[in-house]
Amino acid sequence: MSGGDTDGRLVRLFALTGGRTRPSRADFTLITTVTAVDPPPAWATRPQPEHQRILRRCAEPIAVAELAALLDLPVSVVVIMLCDLLESGRITARAPHPVSCEPEDLDLLQKVRDGLGRL
Repeated sequence: MSGGDTDGRLVRLFALTGGRTRPSRADFTLITTVTAVDPPPAWATRPQPEHQRILRRCAEPIAVAELAALLDLPVSVVVIMLCDLLESGRITARAPHPVSCEPEDLDLLQKVRDGLGRL
């Protein structure tokens, strides 16, 4: 087969997303951690080859940005495909832990800043 794009892809990106340009959910940020569900739900249909690539990479927890980089795909395309996998029960998504700004944390950060300034 020939006729791929400049990156050598045979399938256009809009075909990977079924022509969709926006994700169906707002669960994903660049630092959201995704993990494949093992074993997959019994009721889930067999994933497409592109989804299978994602699932293989998600065997261990991985950030959305890192996943997109490893797959060499735009983050927007990966997020749309992750939405499909999340809705089919094949992955879990975990938002990053919020960072607290307790006074003790600020003191520590100021000490670090001061120490770096002295270098």
